[in-house]
Amino acid sequence: MNNVKNQTAYDASQIQVLKGLEAVRMRPAMYIGDVSVRGLHHLVNEVVDNSIDEALGGFCDEIEVTINEDESVSVTDNGRGIPVDIHPEQNRSALEVVMTVLHAGGKFDKKAYKVSGGLHGVGVSVVNALSEWMVVEVARDGGLYRQRYQRGIPDAPVKKVGSRKSTGTKTTFMPDGEIFKKRKFSFEILSERLRELAFLNPNLKISILDVKTGKSNKFKYKGGLSAFIEYLDQGHNTLTKRPVFLSGERENIPVDIAFSYNDSYNENIYSYVNNIHTIEGGTHLVGFKAALTRTLNNFATKNKLLKNGDSTLSGDDVREGLTAVISVKVNEPQFEGQTKTRLGNSEVKGIVEGLVNEQLGKFLEQNGSVGKRIIEKCQVAARSREAARKARELTRRKSALENDSLPGKLADCSWSGSGRTELFIVEGNSAGGSAKQGRDRRFQAILPLRGKILNVEKARLDKMLSNEEIRTIVSTLGTGIGRDDFQVERIRYGKIIIMTDADVDGAHIRTLLLTFFFRHMRPVIEHGHLYIAQPPLYRVARGNEELYVYDDEELRKVQEKYKDQTKNYSIQRYKGLGEMNPAQLWKTTMDPQFRTLLQVTIEEAFEADHIFSMLMGDDVELRRKFIEENAQYVRNLDV
Repeated sequence: MNNVKNQTAYDASQIQVLKGLEAVRMRPAMYIGDVSVRGLHHLVNEVVDNSIDEALGGFCDEIEVTINEDESVSVTDNGRGIPVDIHPEQNRSALEVVMTVLHAGGKFDKKAYKVSGGLHGVGVSVVNALSEWMVVEVARDGGLYRQRYQRGIPDAPVKKVGSRKSTGTKTTFMPDGEIFKKRKFSFEILSERLRELAFLNPNLKISILDVKTGKSNKFKYKGGLSAFIEYLDQGHNTLTKRPVFLSGERENIPVDIAFSYNDSYNENIYSYVNNIHTIEGGTHLVGFKAALTRTLNNFATKNKLLKNGDSTLSGDDVREGLTAVISVKVNEPQFEGQTKTRLGNSEVKGIVEGLVNEQLGKFLEQNGSVGKRIIEKCQVAARSREAARKARELTRRKSALENDSLPGKLADCSWSGSGRTELFIVEGNSAGGSAKQGRDRRFQAILPLRGKILNVEKARLDKMLSNEEIRTIVSTLGTGIGRDDFQVERIRYGKIIIMTDADVDGAHIRTLLLTFFFRHMRPVIEHGHLYIAQPPLYRVARGNEELYVYDDEELRKVQEKYKDQTKNYSIQRYKGLGEMNPAQLWKTTMDPQFRTLLQVTIEEAFEADHIFSMLMGDDVELRRKFIEENAQYVRNLDV
């Protein structure tokens, strides 16, 4: 027994019971993941998902999202409208119940919604709890009804404020500044999620407007998943004129799959359940992969396309250059937690597998020439995979002969383990020299690169492993590379920081590195290891004072501050990291106490894939169009 005197009493009075939405406000990350940029935008997704559920039921065909002047967001749909009549048990409007009570909604008994993405009834009430204020307007039964809330608490009961022939719901909310330190919404982040939803729901019109900037997008795709594949494949040559589309329903579970093969060496499969992106896949993805491998091998064997001595094609072989989207609708999906990253329903695997076996088998029989082209590509992939295996073995043997030493150009840190250690991948020997001298040698390692690394968008693994700079990066990180060898748990550093010049060449090297990590070491990004350093663009000197300025807007503020003061000041524009001495580089870019790092995340993997394909692929016209459309948003350009 612990007999410590003066210890704070621990009895029944110490047990807290959080009422209503208090739990959400106290632990918001439990409900929306975090309170950073990702969590902020998740609020919009939760409200939009309610409208999408109306569309899934066939009650809504138009959704509008507006980023308002004051950074509040409005989501409007033409669905049935949230019920406003009195709830029989709660004795208050059903609208108020939905907006203020956790686990309240119409998606539990499957009468109002056969299929839905939101299963727990916490979505919109969580948004309400984390909003400084929210206003909901409902048009239904010939009337227009309104209720306003402050931090989840209604100002007054639901009130009828007019008449309306149409139906629908408009929700406007302002994220709470007490919860979110930054409340600025990204038009681009929201646009990509809305584009994704439009692909997944053919003929649903989704629009977004940013009132402040005037930016707008409208999405509507009659082609559904096939249009999705065509969008993802932009920048690549495909083996088929149009994507292969498989569709059917078994045991009340609709399944839609579209896929194509292109001339890249990457596998890109995106899986969804009830419009929710299952980032970690699940039983629907397992079923698709198994059926694809089996069906292609059966076709190859039946048509004697496998030569003597050839083994059957592996899963990796048949998925090289594959772009696929799998979408299933499940009445009672079993997800791993509220984040919905992996589907667990065992029956879905067999349903997807059976449908693909049957329908893809028929397609290949009817389109033999297409099937032969696919098999030929798979066979090339198999030979390349064997070459890559030999290259990896050669790399490992070479390391063993060198006593498993690290690359000579690496200036390693003295601490080991990936807890606090950092690796700076630096452009050029000049910047590398300054970084080596300026760093904290205990936990900061420096790896200088000589020029631009290989564009991995256009190279198979065996070619990559013959490139010295790629081999150096792989050896330094310690993770290995390739599906059979890569293990993110073996990473030697907690932070991998790309540090390049703020000019065109620096931007190109940064893009090449990001492409490499995205294509071949994506878990490094997904586990939060990858960062981009933010060196200053200017040094402003005034007497003994000096300021480091990171963008043009900040420079204007400094100039405005000094314009009425008599003492002269000078401005130095940094064109490269090598222009800073070691002390300056440490102070501005490497010191954890004062530096700014941008963490690289994958909010929308499909859009990242699309952009990398455009920027690093062979389609020059597509790249030119992308640059022309986005040049107006460039803020710092050095030519």
